[in-house]
Amino acid sequence: MSDILSKTIANIMPLDLAAMAKAKARQDTLTKPTGSLGRLEELSIQIAGIQGKALPQIKQKAVIVMAADHGVAVRGTSAYPQEVTAEMVSNFLHGGAGINVISRQAGAMVIIVDMGVAVKLDANPSLISKRIAAGTQDMSQCSAMTAAQAKQALEAGIEIVTAEVKKGLDIVATGDMGIGNTTASSAICAVMTGKTVVKVTGRGTGLDDKQLQQKIRIINEAIALNKPESSKPLEVLAKVGGFEIGGLAGVILGAAANRVPVVIDGFISGAAALIAAGLCPQSKDYMIAGHRSVEPGHQIILQHLGLRPLLDLEMRLGEGTGATLAMSLAETSVRILSEMATFAEAGVAEKGE
Repeated sequence: MSDILSKTIANIMPLDLAAMAKAKARQDTLTKPTGSLGRLEELSIQIAGIQGKALPQIKQKAVIVMAADHGVAVRGTSAYPQEVTAEMVSNFLHGGAGINVISRQAGAMVIIVDMGVAVKLDANPSLISKRIAAGTQDMSQCSAMTAAQAKQALEAGIEIVTAEVKKGLDIVATGDMGIGNTTASSAICAVMTGKTVVKVTGRGTGLDDKQLQQKIRIINEAIALNKPESSKPLEVLAKVGGFEIGGLAGVILGAAANRVPVVIDGFISGAAALIAAGLCPQSKDYMIAGHRSVEPGHQIILQHLGLRPLLDLEMRLGEGTGATLAMSLAETSVRILSEMATFAEAGVAEKGE
């Protein structure tokens, strides 16, 4: 394991129980029946433990959208051609994608990263290049990437989120773009959860029945050929993963090491979360499940990680859209904790008085 990666994992500490206890005590004195704000109360207490502050704050928000291509896409596992990845990155840069609209509403920055788009992208001041290669190899024919490339992807994510934390980042959401990435995510999900490929694989960008069966067959071929083992998450990433999935796993680990909550998006981000949790189980405490995707494997990932989604809007766009919507709930939860009056402050009689 590389030095940056091992140091990052070593820096991921348990949540601050004292801060959580103080946050819980304050929640119980706010002008409302105890527990009446449900998940918002739980969320504020979790964030207190993450930040190590009894009164946590969320001011600076960002979604990190990582883009890369997948060699397995040549096998017809997506309804869209590979060129769409580069075209969508251009759309992100021009502010016209779904994630741009939702981020503007949420007041979050959109950080766009080229992890390995097949078409070389023009230089742009709004695009971070961590390009590893022009997409992964076809995982149904060989390993998707080398072990060195897998570490490089993880470290790229760590470096990007750490740089943003130094600028004052309080919370981060994960986002993705890459034709063929539900194929890689299905493979990771099947290996890391022990479920069959049939159970975890969905239609992605809108495959018909015949295309779905082809996708399942190709994923099974890739797993049979590469023989990834769930006990070796770095190997799983290298054999059947993607550069953007590795990058997002790095974002999760880097956020946790810096005591920053990370809101996980849908299926692709979920696959990244499986890799991160496999490398460091403690990182799960820093994850907030933004939403439940309609991809069948995403529910399996959430159950495996023990995460409950904040939203269920039947979304499957990716890009960090569901996570960024949910980030607003995280901000709301901590503002309630710090700004809502207690019974004593408001001069309101508590129950039983």
